[in-house]
Amino acid sequence: MHFHRLIPTRFGHFALNCLRGLKRIVLGRHTEALLIRSRNGLLLVDVADQNVGRHLAYEGEYGGLEIERLRACLSANDNLLIVGAHIGAIAIPISRYCRSVTAIEANPRTFQLLQMNISINRRENIRTIQIAASDKPEELEFLANTLNSGGSKRMPVVRDPIYFLDSPEVTKVRAECLDNILKGKRFEVIFMDIEGSEYFALRGMGEILSHAEWLFVEFVPHHLRNVSNVTVEEFVRPIKPHFTSFFVPSRKFTGSIDRCCDTLQAMYERDQSEDGVIFSKSGSFPENFLAVQD
Repeated sequence: MHFHRLIPTRFGHFALNCLRGLKRIVLGRHTEALLIRSRNGLLLVDVADQNVGRHLAYEGEYGGLEIERLRACLSANDNLLIVGAHIGAIAIPISRYCRSVTAIEANPRTFQLLQMNISINRRENIRTIQIAASDKPEELEFLANTLNSGGSKRMPVVRDPIYFLDSPEVTKVRAECLDNILKGKRFEVIFMDIEGSEYFALRGMGEILSHAEWLFVEFVPHHLRNVSNVTVEEFVRPIKPHFTSFFVPSRKFTGSIDRCCDTLQAMYERDQSEDGVIFSKSGSFPENFLAVQD
């Protein structure tokens, strides 16, 4: 999550690793997670996490903008699909505003925390599935990062050293097409943040996309170049047949789907990332979108 905001120097990673070690000394080596009372709910976070966990601990919330935009697109009868649910910091609060949430998470450790957080918050309308969303059934090599567990991802095609600075655990996870494991399910809104695997996931969920009214998807040039190693045109190709327009929140820019590739290409060349480019099937966007400030 939000990888582009957290690309520290090697010294920065060294300092954070030292902090992780100090936490272990102070809290005890058997401490697995910390419980935080936040505006997102009561959430267990990994002791070492310096992104989502740190935001929740020091600011008392995480993902407020994303939650507000999702609320603007959801109704009480809608079903929401979250691909890359992490510990549930978005899934849990947003579940109060829709019929159901299906939360997909690949990281085994994070998935455990997600399940516990759903239980703690008594959210009975959230279904969890431990799987990596892909374009075919396979077993993937997976990087389970420590300092930014939300940045965990499939093994990048181009193994940039930045992905390995916190000595992530390399493990195996099961991957599958979401059209296969969610056959017959319909979701009005899809929220996707899976650290560079978006391209593969989108290729495996054409049927789901055909019924969705809204798609929120992270756009990070660094991930396109290294994790999936695809062009902007390839990234957009699975999306384009199913939506008519798009919105780039940080630029307050709305355009027809035909302009999407050019717009994202310009961002790619400037190395500009977006937490969530929003695609609409109807061609219109809620009036309050422009009022939600970045």
